[in-house]
Amino acid sequence: MGHPVDHPGRPGKRLTHDERLRAELELCHQWGIPHSQFLGAGTGRWTLRDREKALAYRDYQRTLCPQCGTRYDDWDHGHDDEEDAYAVTVQRCVGCQVIADKQAELQKDGTDPHGLKVGLLPVAVKEAMDKQKAARPRRSYDEDDDE
Repeated sequence: MGHPVDHPGRPGKRLTHDERLRAELELCHQWGIPHSQFLGAGTGRWTLRDREKALAYRDYQRTLCPQCGTRYDDWDHGHDDEEDAYAVTVQRCVGCQVIADKQAELQKDGTDPHGLKVGLLPVAVKEAMDKQKAARPRRSYDEDDDE
């Protein structure tokens, strides 16, 4: 079986069209393992083919818009005989809304937003953290202690 012709800086056709392969290579990238090991066929050593796939995946990632995640080639560019690969959709993320509301509230209260991160925690985790914080012994400092 022949390998695709090498086109530096351009991902292979299979990677561009095979969503499953991209998903597998994304996991391999996150886990730092070769694709052959992911498939259960490898020993964990990076073969030439594994390295080619990893480089092709990196090249594919570089073709994606960092903001919206689409590729330039996925759009029809105004040609009548082509269709866009994406449709615009609007949805509300309640988590993002709650974070934005809290950020606005803090700023309204005069809190300096620089370096401030607002995030979400599961309620049980937040309650456990609050209990742990409350259970810590308070240290009292006397003014004479620093002598």
